[in-house]
Amino acid sequence: MDNTGNIRVDVEVKRAIHFNKGDNQMSLKVEPLDLQRADISGSKWQEVRAEELDIDNVSLAKTKINNVNMSDMSLNDVNMGRINISNANLSGLGIQHANFSHAVIDHVHLFGTEFHNVVLPQEGDGNYNSEGQYKPVSFHNCNLSNGQFNNCDLSNVELNACNISGLKINGILITDLLHNK
Repeated sequence: MDNTGNIRVDVEVKRAIHFNKGDNQMSLKVEPLDLQRADISGSKWQEVRAEELDIDNVSLAKTKINNVNMSDMSLNDVNMGRINISNANLSGLGIQHANFSHAVIDHVHLFGTEFHNVVLPQEGDGNYNSEGQYKPVSFHNCNLSNGQFNNCDLSNVELNACNISGLKINGILITDLLHNK
């Protein structure tokens, strides 16, 4: 117990490497840990298998995660503000009931991606503005060819320096509408 009354448990997880004769296969020391009310801040895990962990009510703030397999991971009720994800495979990712305000998505593959029920904050939401003053959603240097917008509010949308060949509104080519003015 430290001088603030908090419990501090120093845990050092070491790897145990054994080589089997003939096949040079690495094996790890298997040691399930049950940590409760523990402070393991500053710990380092290297070459650790930590599958099927159950992490509840834990602060991972400022944690660095590199070269980690997080496939099929489930994150629920988490604060991921200012998180930075780079060089990542996010195919099949599902995000529901999330605040994505001021997010920057740069150099990504979006083919087959679907956006449903994307809305501005409503009264009662944490970042609701009663005057409706929000930074606009913008797309820069994006290839949205063959995209579909169905039942979307596109009021006050601006298209600048965009290739609109083949662009249709309710089945009518926009170039035909412009020529018939």
